[in-house]
Amino acid sequence: MKYTGTLIAVTDMEKSRQFYHDVLGMKAVADFGANVTLDGGLVMQTMDTWKSFIRTDKAVLPNYAGELYFEEEDLDAFLENLKQFDICYVHPPFEHRWGQRVVRFYDPDMHIIEVGEKLDAVIRRFMEQGLSAEETAVRMDIPVDYVTACLNKE
Repeated sequence: MKYTGTLIAVTDMEKSRQFYHDVLGMKAVADFGANVTLDGGLVMQTMDTWKSFIRTDKAVLPNYAGELYFEEEDLDAFLENLKQFDICYVHPPFEHRWGQRVVRFYDPDMHIIEVGEKLDAVIRRFMEQGLSAEETAVRMDIPVDYVTACLNKE
């Protein structure tokens, strides 16, 4: 058994494809018309086709039952770039108690998208602010070994 990706139903394939390309930089790696696979393993399928495959018409959008999670190295640049799009936000950017900054917004079919700052970037930010590896670990509630391993990757 191997997990290969996530499929989301969309009402307008071209609009969704353009959104994921323009906003998140994802490119199509396979296009079968009613089914498009984007790099990273995200698959989009037209709602009508998907309903026929699952043999029910009870599936509805939006359902807010989950979110697609992305990480960004330079969250500030991403947030600045996001301003050029007409985005409907779940909430404005904020910082979690462990220091990771995130933003959540909707795609054209109201699927929730979360973009979070990579944890390596959070660690670097805290270190640049003068925290030690031990203080960063306490601040983020993670093992100091994880902090050290992230710093050693650079």
